[in-house]
Amino acid sequence: MSGDKVVEQVKESLVRVACCQIEPRVGCKDENVEKTLRFVEEAVKKGAQIIVLPELANTGYVFETRREAFALSEPIPEGPTTKVWEESAREHGIYIAAGITEIEEKSLYNTEVLLGPEGYVGKYRKLHLWNREKFFFEPGDLGLPVFNTEVGRLALMVCYDLWFPEVARIYAVQGADLILNSTNWVAGREVQPDRDKITPAVCVAQSNMNAVFIAAADRIGIERDQPFLGHSLITDPRGLILAGPASRDQEEIIVADCNLVDARKAKSRSRLNHIMTDRRTDIYDILLGYEAVPFSW
Repeated sequence: MSGDKVVEQVKESLVRVACCQIEPRVGCKDENVEKTLRFVEEAVKKGAQIIVLPELANTGYVFETRREAFALSEPIPEGPTTKVWEESAREHGIYIAAGITEIEEKSLYNTEVLLGPEGYVGKYRKLHLWNREKFFFEPGDLGLPVFNTEVGRLALMVCYDLWFPEVARIYAVQGADLILNSTNWVAGREVQPDRDKITPAVCVAQSNMNAVFIAAADRIGIERDQPFLGHSLITDPRGLILAGPASRDQEEIIVADCNLVDARKAKSRSRLNHIMTDRRTDIYDILLGYEAVPFSW
């Protein structure tokens, strides 16, 4: 059966996605985790089936020393934060994607974990470390996995990864429908309205170029003199904004209904245009380092 016929038979795969924009506090792990659980509860009341929390949601972001980062880190999946989020996902029958400071032996990673109704699903380690993150974390070493779930094909990315076109494209080639981006977009000391438009524009562009949904959950607040941008948003495979951008300085939840079948349909822009099969892999795959096994379109 051809891919087009399969898409025609599957009328919809509707899922409600929520991004929880919160303000973690560095070093206050118990307080942060408790806050995430409250926001998950509120998102569930809004009907959310997939919930995204910010980057390093359990520890805060601006570490002063590597020793501090080590003290706040946890193994995955056996660490207490992952277990608490896993319990919440099981209880509510939902998926939770959230950022966490991970330790493995003597290495630290800026990690996003995915939990579902069945428990631990998997994790992704941030590939592109931003600025001072390089002092604390090792670059991600788990590649770009796509997780097949009962609600759709889910992929993870963290913050700065969004700025590298290879990440979203490789996910799209592997058949991802929805990318869950746990992020801590930093902001300038003063509000700059034009600059604030850049991050939503990058989400829009990546969704449009790769025909994927993107749900980006940012944080707010000022942590050790570093302001954060907020502006969480959810975009569709055409590049339209379904929810958000959220405010710059308020904790809030944004929600959108996403028909994940649309990600498959949008890859065929017309009878003659298909943004996956039209790729000139004979020319540029080797140069760009694409080693992902393509989805069978």
